Amino acid sequence: MAPLELHEKVLVAKDFLETTHGSMACTDCHGGDNKSDNMKKAHVGMTADPTFPDATAACGECHAEEAKLAKTSLHYTLATYKPIVHQRASTDPEKLQKLNQGMDNHCYSCHASCGECHVSRPNFAKGGFISGHNFNKTPDQTNQCTACHGSRVGNEFTGKTGSGDAHYTKHDMDCMSCHSTKDLHGDGKSDHRDRYDVKGLSACADCHQLDDSVEQHAIHGDKVSCYVCHAQPYANCYGCHVGLDSKGLAYYKNPDEEELFRIGLNPLQDEVHPEKWILVRRTPSVPTSFDFYGKELMPNFDRLNNWKYASPHNLQKKTSQNRECNNCHGNKDLFLTEDKVKPEFRKANAKVIVADKLIPEKQAEAEQKEEPKKKRSYF
Repeated sequence: MAPLELHEKVLVAKDFLETTHGSMACTDCHGGDNKSDNMKKAHVGMTADPTFPDATAACGECHAEEAKLAKTSLHYTLATYKPIVHQRASTDPEKLQKLNQGMDNHCYSCHASCGECHVSRPNFAKGGFISGHNFNKTPDQTNQCTACHGSRVGNEFTGKTGSGDAHYTKHDMDCMSCHSTKDLHGDGKSDHRDRYDVKGLSACADCHQLDDSVEQHAIHGDKVSCYVCHAQPYANCYGCHVGLDSKGLAYYKNPDEEELFRIGLNPLQDEVHPEKWILVRRTPSVPTSFDFYGKELMPNFDRLNNWKYASPHNLQKKTSQNRECNNCHGNKDLFLTEDKVKPEFRKANAKVIVADKLIPEKQAEAEQKEEPKKKRSYF
């Protein structure tokens, strides 16, 4: 057999062969025929990533619980995408079919399989091993986490936009310091209403106990999201449109991005998210996002808000809005008021938009200097 070209070779380092996974036959996971001495025949039936679309097939024998959870996790299934888009979709079967085609081409390529978190970069980020074929228990922040979550979350966290997150810049914490296996593998449910609906998600209170001796904590309690006081301006994207180029390759264009800060009313208010006041982020989708595939595919766009519950990854102990009460109180610029929402989206965001009369009043200078433990209710 002729020598293989470099692009045809796969590096399997000696240290991998000495691991538990390395002691297994390649065909145990990847399929193919290990008895054939013909390269083409040996690779018949082989799959490069045996952990997708069914994690249990390759991983389940040894990692039964993890594989079962991963199979229903949002990283794996992106299961919230379709029901959210379908609520806005046309009821016409032909238009719905075109919308689904667009979603198939553009919305499901960034899933994460077991292999794409523990062995290689995600296919969405062009693949490639992290450390040979070695399996890593903890995902690599740069090559795996922010390879997909980079443009907003990663840049906010590391300070490529803004001043970064104190957890990273001051305490050298990475994604996995806060986001546990429960976050990534999910809770076994397959019918989440959105990504915040997963049970067991990490929360500020997991590490930071609410201290009532701090005046702001005593006043705001669970009425105000931690992010309202401790986040900084963050990226909001508008007007995403998708299509296919002359070679049939899928692309998307997201022409408008703006760094801003908006406080809105909580549309997800429940026992897990009791706060009345939250940060909201404008999502990229618009009614015409899938117009490449057909016109008026989402005529019911206003059934759901497109200013969504937000949790920016750029937290700091001291921020512009929490240095003084009146940096937030009476400061209409920070709130998602009707004038900051385009007319065509006001109906969709009625539950999120803050009426002028609801904005907390500016406090008199003397009132701000009262005893710090005195509790007043502004919200």
